[in-house]
Amino acid sequence: MKTNIIQNTLVPFAICFSLILALYPESKLDMDKYSTQGIELEFIQPIPKEDLAELMEFDSKSIDHYSPLLGKNFEGFKEALAFKESTGNYFAVNTYGYLGKYQFGSETLKLVGVYNTDTFLESPVLQEEAFLANTKRNKWILRKYIQKFDGKTVAGIEVTESGILAAAHLAGPGSVKKFLKSYGQQNFKDGYGSTLSSYLEKFSGYDTSQIEPNRTAKVSI
Repeated sequence: MKTNIIQNTLVPFAICFSLILALYPESKLDMDKYSTQGIELEFIQPIPKEDLAELMEFDSKSIDHYSPLLGKNFEGFKEALAFKESTGNYFAVNTYGYLGKYQFGSETLKLVGVYNTDTFLESPVLQEEAFLANTKRNKWILRKYIQKFDGKTVAGIEVTESGILAAAHLAGPGSVKKFLKSYGQQNFKDGYGSTLSSYLEKFSGYDTSQIEPNRTAKVSI
């Protein structure tokens, strides 16, 4: 887009300048007025195909663990999780009836104070509030498990707070407790084949410290 803008600007300028040179003898033109000296010019270097191909060669693990725009903060966490759930689509409804950007079930929504699923699906603001409230609630329920298992390895996976919260979003906090207490023997799997352990690993290492545990967290709108 930026390259097109520069091209679309320079081409008409070059044409006009050529017409000026044709209409007026060079002796009448003060070429110093048209100098680019002292002007900061921007030149966009095209990326060679071989370099572009290298940039595009990200394996799934790299994409799952890192966002070049948002990094490993809470925004990066929730957007990475949303992409996994629905590719970030606020209006998505899956074949099991799970709703929105974060794919909530109606019963989970009731726990955070949302009772009208039509209104929920039409409101991105409400969906963000619901995700935040549910994450706070899950963090309170799992606070002792986070304290006990954070930094430890379970079933070959390094457990982190963000991984626990992501796993709770997929399977509910009760399933997370069963997984950790059984040291990975009870591993929840949803209807599409996503496992609790995969979320525990995929979303590990994000900074979710800003989330305050709250047993009664509800949406505010």
